[in-house]
Amino acid sequence: MCGICGERRLDGSPSAPGLIERMLAAVARRGPDGQGIHRGDSLVLGHRRLAVIDPSARAHQPMVDGDLVLVFNGTLYNFRELRGRLQALGHRFVSEGDSEVILKAYRAWGDRCVEHLHGEFAFAIWDGNAQRLLCARDRMGIKPFYYAADGRSFRFASNLDALLAAGGIDTRIDPVALHHQFTLHGVVPAPATVLRGVRKLPPAHCLVLERDGRHILRRYWQLDARREAVERDEQAWADAMHAALRDAVVSRHRVSDVPVGVLLSGGLDSSLLVALLAEAGVADLQTFAIGFADQPEEKGDEFEFSDLVAARYRTLHRRVVVPDDQLLVRLPQAVDAMAEPMFGHDAVAFFLLAERVAESLKVVQCGQGADEVFAGYAWYARMRDDRSGSRLTRFGRHYFDREQAEFLSMTTSAFDVGDPTAALVEARLDDALSETFIDAVLKLDVTTLVVDDPVKRIDNMTMAWGLEARVPFLDQRVVELAARCPPSLKLASGGKHLLKRIARGRVPDAVIDRPKGYFPVPAIKYLRGDLLDFVRSVLDSRACRERGLFERRYIDRLLAAPAMHHTRIMGNKLWQIALFEYWMQRHVDRCVAAA
Repeated sequence: MCGICGERRLDGSPSAPGLIERMLAAVARRGPDGQGIHRGDSLVLGHRRLAVIDPSARAHQPMVDGDLVLVFNGTLYNFRELRGRLQALGHRFVSEGDSEVILKAYRAWGDRCVEHLHGEFAFAIWDGNAQRLLCARDRMGIKPFYYAADGRSFRFASNLDALLAAGGIDTRIDPVALHHQFTLHGVVPAPATVLRGVRKLPPAHCLVLERDGRHILRRYWQLDARREAVERDEQAWADAMHAALRDAVVSRHRVSDVPVGVLLSGGLDSSLLVALLAEAGVADLQTFAIGFADQPEEKGDEFEFSDLVAARYRTLHRRVVVPDDQLLVRLPQAVDAMAEPMFGHDAVAFFLLAERVAESLKVVQCGQGADEVFAGYAWYARMRDDRSGSRLTRFGRHYFDREQAEFLSMTTSAFDVGDPTAALVEARLDDALSETFIDAVLKLDVTTLVVDDPVKRIDNMTMAWGLEARVPFLDQRVVELAARCPPSLKLASGGKHLLKRIARGRVPDAVIDRPKGYFPVPAIKYLRGDLLDFVRSVLDSRACRERGLFERRYIDRLLAAPAMHHTRIMGNKLWQIALFEYWMQRHVDRCVAAA
């Protein structure tokens, strides 16, 4: 895992002095093990390295192979297999890592090389002979790729801040993205971001910048959520899924030249990761759990469950306990690590946990994506059982954070652009490759919603400490197999039925049979005390008032009962607007002031 950035000048001029250095500084935390720059006549590429596979200098980036230059962030889980195929075609290698495999794959297959790559990746290849730039992002959008194009230049980076640092970005709020942000629980689907001047490459897409400046966007993969021609019974599905998960967890997502640990929350998903690794004979497995102070309404940790798993498999387990006063002290750093505003209460938790984990590891596995792939959230069953109205209506009444009327009452009239979120979701749910409504819902979640909230959150918060977090439940083969599985098998047993069946006998029953839990940060869910004072100060600030985004009457109504206004999926509405405003102050306002 690394940080990448670059600029391709379309007007023939060289990049401005110091531009790539400013961009690299903004992605530096993603790669603490080294830095590299490649300069051409109208091109500059930068790379910050986190050395996980082949830590030698031979794998240094930007990697040059004749007229090709690569900057790459991620891990290819099938790089050894591809290396053998490419060697059979006559290609010779000088390194032992996965980066060079991408370059040779491009030589062998051109732009279609991405169809051969399995893993999590974002990369750019400069083809000096053809004078073209190929940019690509993995199928599930696990690795980020932001870009800005103004007709004179094309810039890209692993985070939005690097583009702000380069300068010349239109920092006005994109009203369509704003509507997505406050309707979809912080999700802004690609290609949009909340800033008009910054876009992001959609998952499973390539973007080619041709010699003449033309941009060609191509989707190279789609998830097929239709039934198989030959039906399987429940036992056959469980066996197939067990084999796919074991392969993902034990084989592919352990590809590394450094040890791999697990973020053990105490839930079913991360507990199953530990069980599968232990069954495979992984010794001295390091596991980590985090907890916060209890609130009257909710317990602040799940240590009783993570301790059971750690004890059963004798892992090297560490608890991280964060007092509420530290939550507020560290909040500015956590927000600074957010490439985009992140509403999830657990963003700060992942940031603080990653800091401690990075003291001893460079790579961990985590359970992100399991709920979306295997139907673990309660709202899926509610949507299935709701027979009234269109697919959009059934989805929205159980998921949308705000109805259109509330969004309009929250924002000033300048941000009224209709209901773009309804249009986007309606189009995604009308999917020819989904057999049923619930298939379409799960596909929307797996290919869109999980990408720009939970997955983005775990990537940002861990890479802020140079820690690579892998998500085996979002392994391509696992996702493809699960998509073909009948929803009834996923929704049974209160959700995640197949995972529960696989876990039985491997994971303590108390973990399997417990009510669905969430990464608890109750101080944010139920704002009070110093944290509430902080939220009030942000929303009362001059910057917030002059931004002209939120209607004051809406803010005052939330402040009058800060613990009482929650979304359908239990996000705190007051926290959402405060976090958004604070992110704008920490990222955009500071950048504009420094320009």
